[in-house]
Amino acid sequence: MKNIWVFVLPIILTIAALPARSYGQMYSVTGTITASGTPVRNASVTFMDNTNSSISYTAVTDSNGVFNIGSITGIKSTGETPVSFKLEQNYPNPFASKTAISYDLAKNSATKVTIYNVLGQVVRSYSMGIQSPGVHGVIWNGRDNFGSRVAPGVYFYRLEANGRSFTRKMLFGFGARNAPVSLSGIIPSAASPTSFVKDVSAFGEDFTVMITNADSTYPLIVPADFSSIRVNSDTALGFTTVALKQATIYSDSTQQLIEGFGSANTVNWDVGNLTPAEVATVYDTAAGDLGFSIMRLRIAPDSMDFSASIPSAKQAQSYGTKIIASPWTPPYWMKTNDSIAGGYLDTNEYAAYAAHLKAFADTMAAGGVNIYAISVQNEPDAVVTYESCFWTPSDILRFMKYYAPEVGVPVFMAESENYNTAYTDPTLEDSVACAHTAFVGGHLYGPNLTTNLSPFVYSLALSKGKQVWMTEILNENTSWSGDLGTGKQINDCMYDDMSAYVYWWTLVSYGPLDQSGQITKRGYVISQYARFVRPGYYRVYATENPQPNVYLTAYTGNGKTVIVVVNMNSYPTLQPFSLKNSGVASFTPYVTSGTQNRLEGNIVPVSNGAFTAELGASSITTYVSN
Repeated sequence: MKNIWVFVLPIILTIAALPARSYGQMYSVTGTITASGTPVRNASVTFMDNTNSSISYTAVTDSNGVFNIGSITGIKSTGETPVSFKLEQNYPNPFASKTAISYDLAKNSATKVTIYNVLGQVVRSYSMGIQSPGVHGVIWNGRDNFGSRVAPGVYFYRLEANGRSFTRKMLFGFGARNAPVSLSGIIPSAASPTSFVKDVSAFGEDFTVMITNADSTYPLIVPADFSSIRVNSDTALGFTTVALKQATIYSDSTQQLIEGFGSANTVNWDVGNLTPAEVATVYDTAAGDLGFSIMRLRIAPDSMDFSASIPSAKQAQSYGTKIIASPWTPPYWMKTNDSIAGGYLDTNEYAAYAAHLKAFADTMAAGGVNIYAISVQNEPDAVVTYESCFWTPSDILRFMKYYAPEVGVPVFMAESENYNTAYTDPTLEDSVACAHTAFVGGHLYGPNLTTNLSPFVYSLALSKGKQVWMTEILNENTSWSGDLGTGKQINDCMYDDMSAYVYWWTLVSYGPLDQSGQITKRGYVISQYARFVRPGYYRVYATENPQPNVYLTAYTGNGKTVIVVVNMNSYPTLQPFSLKNSGVASFTPYVTSGTQNRLEGNIVPVSNGAFTAELGASSITTYVSN
C-alpha cells in the first residue's frame, strides 16, 4: 500500500538563528536577442556563472525578442558561514504564480526539496545533489513534476539534508499573480532558473551567456556563446546571433536524371565472386538489403573467362540492376608490348579489339545478361604493374569515331584515373564520335582529387547531352569519419550533375560488404542514397550547404520526394527545411551514424510546407516522403 503523509499542523524545525544579512542594491537584468536584424522569440537565454559552472539561470525571450532573467542582488554578507541548518518561510505567501523557498546549509549536504499536497502526496520534487555551505533556494511556479498547474490550496514544502528534514506550510492560488519574486542572497539551483540573485562579494560578476533554440523559437538560430559578460548594475544587454538558413527544396526544378548507385564485382580477379546471398544483400531492395542499382564487371583479356560473370550479373539484373563492364587491358597479343600490363593497343588491332568487346557482350547476352554499356578502357592514364593499357586522347577519339558501333552495345569513355577531361574533350567535340558515346565516365583518384573532394561540373559533356558517371573510387579509411566522407563525396558528385556513383570492389574490408559478407558502415552510407533514390528519379534544385558542415541533395521520382542530408558536425544540428511546390505531408527519416545503421525514425510531419529536424552528430539522414 502506498504511504500517505497527512500534515495536521505545519512542522517547523529550527536549529539556530542565522547570521544577520544586509541587502544591497537590486539590479535589473534584461536584454534582447536578434538574428539577422530580426527579434528572436522563444529563444533560451542562459547565464552561467564563470566561477561556478554548476550555477546557471535561464529565461526565454518573448514575442519581441526580449528576455528578463530577474533581479541580481548585490549582498553585503557578514562573511560568516552558517553554523546551522534552516528552512525559511516562502515569500510571497500566499502567492498566485511563483514563490521563493530559501534555506541555509552548515556543511556540504546532499539536498532535496519536496512539495506535498494536504494528503501528503508528492507534487513537485527538486534533487539538488551535493551543495556547499551557505544560502540556497528554489522558486516554485505552482506546477507539478509533469508541468501541470496545481489546484489552489494549502501545500507543504520539506527540506531534507544530512538525515535531517524541515517542513513549512504555504498557501497557493491567492495574491498578485505577477508579483516579483527573487531569492535575495540565494544562489538558486539549475532546477529553478526563473530568476537569479547574485552574491557579488562571494562569487564575482562574470557570466558566460549561452543562447540556444527552445520550443517554438523563431527564427531558428545558430547557438552562440558570449563570454565574460559582467553584471554589477542595472543592465540591459543586446545579443546578436545568426539565423539558421533554411534548406529549401524546389520540387519542380529538375536537374539531372539519376541512373543509380553501385559497386564492382570483378569475378576471378583478386576480389569478386559474390555468393548468391551476397548479391541479394547488395542489389535487392528488400528492407534489410542495400538496394544498389549498378553492377560493374571486368572484361577479362581471355575470352574463356567471360562466362564466369554471368551468374552474379544475372541475379543482380533480376532485381532491376544495370550491368556495365570495363576492360583493364586488351588481350596481350593486340598490344605494342605483348604484355597485359602497360603498352598501347596496336593501331592495326582496333577492329579486333572492338570484336573482343562485342564477344563479351554477346556471351553475357547468351547467358541472359543485358549489358547496359561497355567502357573503352579502364584508366587509360594509370601507371600500374597489373592489367592496364595506355591510350592517348586521340586514340580514344579514333576508336569512338570509327569502331564503337561495332561493339554492338552502347560504349562509354574514358574512365580517366583522375577525372582528366583532356581524355574526353576531343571525342565530345567531334560530332560523329560524340554521337557514338553513351555517357562519360570518370574516376576520382590522382593528386588533384581526394575521397572527400568534389569533382566539378563537366559543362562540355552536359552541353552535348551526355550524362557523367563516377565509375570508380575507393577509400581505405574505415573509421566512421572515412565512411561518412563517402556520403559527402556522393553528395558532391550528385550536386555536380553526375548521374551515377559506382564504388570499387564490393567484397572487401573498405567496401560495402566485408570479406565475411557482412554489411559495413560504408555499405549503409551508400545505401542511404541507393535504396531510396532509385533509377529514373531526378535530382531537384535545393540549398546545398545551408549551414557549416551540413550538405544535402534532394530528388523526386515515382511520386516521392527524397532528401539526403550529411551532417559533418560532431554535434547534433538543428536544420529547418522548406518545400516549394510540393504536397508532401510527412517524411520518414532513415539514419546512419557511428551507432546507427540506416535506422528508421519517427514520422516527421510537414506543416505549411516546412519542417525542422535535428540531424544527429556525424550522421547521414535520408528523408523519404510518405
